[in-house]
Amino acid sequence: MNNEILLPDEVKTALGILHKNGYEAYIVGGCVRDSLMGISPKDYDVTTNALPEQTKEIFKRYRVIETGIKHGTVTVLINKMPLEITTYRIDSEYKDNRHPEFVTFTSSLEEDTARRDFTMNAIAYDDESGFVDFHGGQADIQNKLIRCVGDPDKRFGEDALRIMRAIRFSSVLGFGIEQNTKEALFRNKDLLKNISAERIASELIKLLCGKNVYNVLTEYIDILGAVIPELLYMKGFDQNSIHHKYSVSDHTARVVKNADPTPVLRLAALLHDTGKPHTYTEKDGRGHFYGHAKVSVEITKNILDRLKFDNYTKDTVLEIIRLHDVPINEDRYTIKKFMNRHTPELFFMLLKMKRADDLGKGTDVTERLASLDRMEQIGKDILEEQACFSKKDLAVKGGDLISEGFSPGKELGSILDTLLEEVIAEHLPNDKQTLIEYAKKITQ
Repeated sequence: MNNEILLPDEVKTALGILHKNGYEAYIVGGCVRDSLMGISPKDYDVTTNALPEQTKEIFKRYRVIETGIKHGTVTVLINKMPLEITTYRIDSEYKDNRHPEFVTFTSSLEEDTARRDFTMNAIAYDDESGFVDFHGGQADIQNKLIRCVGDPDKRFGEDALRIMRAIRFSSVLGFGIEQNTKEALFRNKDLLKNISAERIASELIKLLCGKNVYNVLTEYIDILGAVIPELLYMKGFDQNSIHHKYSVSDHTARVVKNADPTPVLRLAALLHDTGKPHTYTEKDGRGHFYGHAKVSVEITKNILDRLKFDNYTKDTVLEIIRLHDVPINEDRYTIKKFMNRHTPELFFMLLKMKRADDLGKGTDVTERLASLDRMEQIGKDILEEQACFSKKDLAVKGGDLISEGFSPGKELGSILDTLLEEVIAEHLPNDKQTLIEYAKKITQ
């Protein structure tokens, strides 16, 4: 673990100005945690015993933005780098499980760190003092452990989003969760209902894209179930199928782990089988889920609407789920037709989803994976050749046909459709004159 942190010049400047004016100043929080783990921080937060008005005064040569002055925070821009500088503080009661009613400034760094969420985020550092760690955060980082500062029930009661943050950190960092903190997560999970949909969605996406996501989804599905109760129907649901070794929830966790770590694919993976528990039937002693994709789409739409995801994410996730069980023939014609009906982007995302889905079944899927590989190569070849599969790429346009004496209207559109079909099927080359001659031939 690093013994010192190489600070950017802008951060050194801010700390130096505060020290020169007689104040304590440290970087604190995620930037210290990441630095100790060898990860480059995305931003730096500074904490100080200078009051907000004093901070504003000593940085008057710089642009100062009162981002959260009520809670002791001002943002200072040094060489275009924004630095949040916050006065040591003690938080009052959190009546909404999210924000303190008011804050009281303190001169004690120890009191300030005592209000923070997890020990790994409560370490302060400056070049003069080194690491200041009142709560054992460095040891917890070394032991890959997420532990609340102080009483975990109190921490989660203050800000329920910390419940999602705990399991998100576990997924992203690959850390375990200390036992008392873990037990408090489950006791307080229903407090998540008081948190805005946007904040839940943001944490969910980060969690889903983490390297430890399988373990988190397996161990903490009840936590996620507090805000996405639809997931609980899948928990331990036996598929009773020769095609599936695992329960619906275990299969789902494996599919998420196997999917590319992008928000759309991981969301689709999480929700693609939500319809299975509601469509289960038995035939000849085996489980079947006829129409489960359609039901999964309906359930997922409600979830994504409730969590206020953007339209692109919603539309793409729903389309992937709708198509995830639809077979695709591995030939150029079928794949070009798919790209015409949808997009090349969706085609390749769907292949990735199918691959992750197959890998999560626990059965021999060697040939299915080989087929997906062949389809992917065909798709790449089509794009590399710039083969025509849509009207916009057709060498002849409506205006070209009109200039050849064809009448505008529905019939013209029908002729273009026919020409495109012949080009997609590779019965005709995508050549302007050839297509015009063929159009004349079929309308004689």
